[in-house]
Amino acid sequence: MDRRQFIGSAALAAGLSLVAGGGSAAMAAPAGQRPGSLLPVPLSPGDTVGLVSPSSATAERITLQVAAETVEALGFKVKAAPHYASRYGHLAGTDAQRAGDLDAMFADDEVRAIVCVRGGSGAARLLPLLDYDAIRANPKALLGYSDTTALLNGILARTGLVTFHGPGASSSWNRFNADQFRRLFLARELMEYRNVVDAGDELVPRRRRTLTIAGGKARGPLVGGNLAVLAGLSGSRYMPAFDGAILFLEDVNEEPYRIDRMLTTLKLSGALDRIAGFIFGECSDCDPGGGYGSLTLDQIFDDHILPLGIPAYRGAMIGHIREQFIVPVGGLVEMDADAGSFRMLEPVFAA
Repeated sequence: MDRRQFIGSAALAAGLSLVAGGGSAAMAAPAGQRPGSLLPVPLSPGDTVGLVSPSSATAERITLQVAAETVEALGFKVKAAPHYASRYGHLAGTDAQRAGDLDAMFADDEVRAIVCVRGGSGAARLLPLLDYDAIRANPKALLGYSDTTALLNGILARTGLVTFHGPGASSSWNRFNADQFRRLFLARELMEYRNVVDAGDELVPRRRRTLTIAGGKARGPLVGGNLAVLAGLSGSRYMPAFDGAILFLEDVNEEPYRIDRMLTTLKLSGALDRIAGFIFGECSDCDPGGGYGSLTLDQIFDDHILPLGIPAYRGAMIGHIREQFIVPVGGLVEMDADAGSFRMLEPVFAA
């Protein structure tokens, strides 16, 4: 995954309190609004869902066909953005084309929600180009993960809009993921996120385990996503406010020393010192390389998270995995680090 550029050791922008530049007449969310204060319109079966490709290009046309059929199978009409199948280098079109597609989907009265085809790289390049006034005036659900982390958190920081971290349209839409979507988006449940543990033929379950780093409960707005992408927003106006937040993270194909470096970036920026709770999902294929040895992930979390004195656990079903939670970025949640779970406290769609 080519999405590993990040800015280190910069002062963290306090998202909602900054006066923003860039974009047409754009400004930060009104003073006093917390992350998640703006809710997207609800979604109903038969509505139109927009497909966008804000990051990497899709290599095979059949993948785009599967993505559209997936949205239809979930019960919706599909409207593909003009450049969702384009290519500019490794990107799905130029920055202006991809940003224009996203702006158009938010402004289109026919479209009720937006799903990203895939992640990859390049979403952060769009953040200075988006029309945040139009997004604020037309609040809609935006769903994706991995590189889409930049958009989920950037839009949250600039507008207060709740966004959604979960499978893209070309991801696996197995029974678990489809059930998550229907319960959250259609039934509009106040979801509880607790790993589904199956021992299989093992005496003791080994898969989907959670591990308490520090016990306790905490509540706050949920922010986060892919660690590499989020760390890359440090020092910018597109980083959401972390004060009292529950931070969730995941990553893929990163050696432990890189996880350590990116958490150090969040520490130096001041972000970690302001959170109320910490949830780490899966770090897929994050084994150490060769050389003189490596810190373990346990040691890294002990160094960076334990001293914060906040509830924390790892192993949540979030990340580059086949079955994953769909979670509201900006939604108010309560976490229980001892139980290895968290739950929504408020609706995340407008009435």
